[in-house]
Amino acid sequence: MTFPFLQSLPLSTQFLPLAIVLSSLIPALLIFALSDRQATLRTALNIAGVFIKLVLVVWMLYGVSQGHSYRFSLPFLPGGGLVLRGDALALQFVTLSAVLWLATTFYAIGYLKGTALQSRFFGYFSLCVSTTVGLALAGNLVTFLLFYELLTLATFPLVVHKGTPEALRAGRRYLAYTVSGGAFVLLGAAVLHSLVGTPNFVEGGYLAATSENRAHLALAFVLLIAGMGVKAALFPLHSWLPNAMVAPAPVSALLHAVAVVKAGAFGMIRVVYDVFGVETVSALGLNEPLLWMAAFTVLYGSVQALRQQELKKRLAFSTVSQVSYIALGIAMLSPLAATGALVHLVHQGLMKVTLFYCAGSFAEQLGIHRIRELDGAGRRMPLTMLAFTIGALGMIGVPPIAGFISKWYLGLGALESGYDWVLGVLIISGLLNAAYFLPLLYRGWFAVPSRDIAQAPRRALGRECHWMMLWPAVFTAGLALAVGLLAGLDISPLAWARFIVEREFDV
Repeated sequence: MTFPFLQSLPLSTQFLPLAIVLSSLIPALLIFALSDRQATLRTALNIAGVFIKLVLVVWMLYGVSQGHSYRFSLPFLPGGGLVLRGDALALQFVTLSAVLWLATTFYAIGYLKGTALQSRFFGYFSLCVSTTVGLALAGNLVTFLLFYELLTLATFPLVVHKGTPEALRAGRRYLAYTVSGGAFVLLGAAVLHSLVGTPNFVEGGYLAATSENRAHLALAFVLLIAGMGVKAALFPLHSWLPNAMVAPAPVSALLHAVAVVKAGAFGMIRVVYDVFGVETVSALGLNEPLLWMAAFTVLYGSVQALRQQELKKRLAFSTVSQVSYIALGIAMLSPLAATGALVHLVHQGLMKVTLFYCAGSFAEQLGIHRIRELDGAGRRMPLTMLAFTIGALGMIGVPPIAGFISKWYLGLGALESGYDWVLGVLIISGLLNAAYFLPLLYRGWFAVPSRDIAQAPRRALGRECHWMMLWPAVFTAGLALAVGLLAGLDISPLAWARFIVEREFDV
């Protein structure tokens, strides 16, 4: 697909990756300087940053699809400097971040309307997006580590935003886990630096296993995967995530759909494919421990989700399970499984952000926090419940919603790679997903509404929540359905995932 209006633009520039990072960093710094009373200016800065980032990302998407390269570098360490690089893999994550930042910005404005400390919130909110995009565009391990740690610092104030004792306890746990994870990543990067320096990421990897360095490479891999597994919420490094649900709904949406857990999963993808490479990981036998850990986490997260009676905690454990599909896919070391993992990076984000938008709207409009309180919510808020239904059915894997596409390719990858038992994991996980999502849909649509819901005050659009909270959920639910229905098109996330896999596996 071509964009004629872009063809006259100077596509080969070193500053485009930097500009994408700055498009949210500059608004963040300006918003910090505003008072809470300057709501109009704060909103204008947020929205301007969102649309500028989207334009720049579309620009880079077109350029990469046409074979252009984007690289910004700033030397500051011997053998490893700050490198931002726009390649196909980075853009899979950056595009997701840009689109969901657009939706979550509008949602957060509506959600926080009339509350205190909004300038602080939106400042860190934009800073979180900057660090996430910087991490995605990182061209080497030094740059990745820098943004990986900055992401922790940017998200901690969002987790503790409410300032309650429960929020502060969750924030301390979050900080303890993520800082420890960052330390593991630092140690792993240091081991590799002592062996080969810090070269830029290379499609297919830049490491080769020899008899002299096998132990050191294995140690580095374990340290890096453990460090990134903290943010990706792999078992047993996951317990910070359900506790972080005390954060406001827009923060929960960011943590689960695009920022923290996806940063960990994306880091694993970089390590397996662009640092070690498939051949080295296979030669060292490092993929199978990761595969078993991911498979266990998929099932463990689903079982724990089934036990939860709080809506947001059920969604949190669902994330523990669903994000591990990405680790499961990359650990199988096959092109089809990798395609499933890469496209699930996007698909899970669209579905999960929808679910958290809806959960936040139910809580704000109807006071719903627990599963049993969902009775009749669909009669009171039909559009919100419809969006929630699309997200939930997609998580189960019902066609033609996005989640079905991901699981289909993961299943094909299991057969291609010879790990037939992974099919059993996918089937059991799908059944467990149905067991903990379908009762929510039944309660919302068919159960008799409680007295509190029936008498809840009517607001915007008659029966729904504020339009700035409603339409982001409808938008992302629509996208989750559209990317499944249109998966065969050249502009779909699936097509882009195939484009990445062709380069990584040289097929």
